[in-house]
Amino acid sequence: HFDHDIIEDKAQFFGRHKMDLNKKYICYSGDDATTCPDDPQYLSDFANAVRKLNEQKNHSLGIVFRRCPVDFSGRYDEVLAKNKDLIVSIDPSWEKIGEGWNTVLPTQDDVKLLVNTIFHTEMVVNLGSSMAFDYACLKKPCAYLNYDSSNKVDPDFSVSKIYKYVHFRSMPDQKAVIWLNSANEIAAKIKDGLEKNETLESVEKWFEIINQDPPQLASQRTWEAIMQIVK
Repeated sequence: HFDHDIIEDKAQFFGRHKMDLNKKYICYSGDDATTCPDDPQYLSDFANAVRKLNEQKNHSLGIVFRRCPVDFSGRYDEVLAKNKDLIVSIDPSWEKIGEGWNTVLPTQDDVKLLVNTIFHTEMVVNLGSSMAFDYACLKKPCAYLNYDSSNKVDPDFSVSKIYKYVHFRSMPDQKAVIWLNSANEIAAKIKDGLEKNETLESVEKWFEIINQDPPQLASQRTWEAIMQIVK
């Protein structure tokens, strides 16, 4: 995330992924089916909001969809087909070496792909993902979906369950992300997020709580720890 040598030229990255150089892109980071069974509906809501901004607010926005690396389902196909003029899929470069979700492993190529996706998009939208920290590393905001879909796949699923997980207790305050509390307010809050970066200070404090600072020295600290173990 801090190695600027792996950043691709914008024209090269956009060309490789068939993106429009005249657009600014927002990343939608998908969840797995267990964490968020309604994720395709959220992507649809988000696409509708971006389309609204483009039509009414004179924006020129697109969406990069990065699916959850362990989700190989076709559950997004209908939404992607309906919004093919708006959404570009950039799938993670992970290798499936078994049938379980924990046997799908990241490749070195995906490190570069992820960092370039962050660098060449303006912000990220998702449901409670640690992508908030990935984007914070490059000084970019994150918006968390925070409402139940009106078209639930699983009637027992609720986003309230997600934000009660223990790791959200470390969030220093509610200003670390942009909260999308209904489908109707996505457009306005995305517009604010693009124009202002009011969450950065708080999300960086959160990152310091869950990750040893400074993050740029993570590899060095890991190597030093391995050497201590060897000794």
